[in-house]
Amino acid sequence: MNDFSHSEETESIDRHSKKHSLAQTNLTILFGNDERFTPFVELSLDATAIDLSQFDLKAKDELVPDISVYLEPPLDQEDVLAVDEMRVTKIPDLAIEVLSPKQAITDLLAKIKAYFALGVRSCWLVMPSVEVINIYSQGEKQTFDMNDTEVIDKVLDVHLPIAKVFRIG
Repeated sequence: MNDFSHSEETESIDRHSKKHSLAQTNLTILFGNDERFTPFVELSLDATAIDLSQFDLKAKDELVPDISVYLEPPLDQEDVLAVDEMRVTKIPDLAIEVLSPKQAITDLLAKIKAYFALGVRSCWLVMPSVEVINIYSQGEKQTFDMNDTEVIDKVLDVHLPIAKVFRIG
């Protein structure tokens, strides 16, 4: 018997499509190559500051974006003896969710609302099966697809070639 609830098991299974993994990996590399940003994959964020039930989320006290991107990372690099956090209290500047084949978009949109309530500045919903990225900032949504050259996040001044998000190599 494991410690995961049924919904957590299902979410983990849902995440492992090739297109989901490729988009998540490519985005992590693209943000990692920009020295302004520090990306983290599946970092657990402390959400005890808000009531997640208002967003109809099953989670009680944490949220886990596919990718969390920070302008100033939540790391104490000066203190080599610092305890590694299991749930980070510093909220990322950007939360990225990558839609897997068995996830409902409505579930991810609810998570995005919760991220904004926590103080995330920008949220991306990446849909690999249709090669589309929606960027949400407070009160605004932009949609990018393969007809666009770049994905542009005005809030964080990000310009990424969209083809590199969805393509191998």
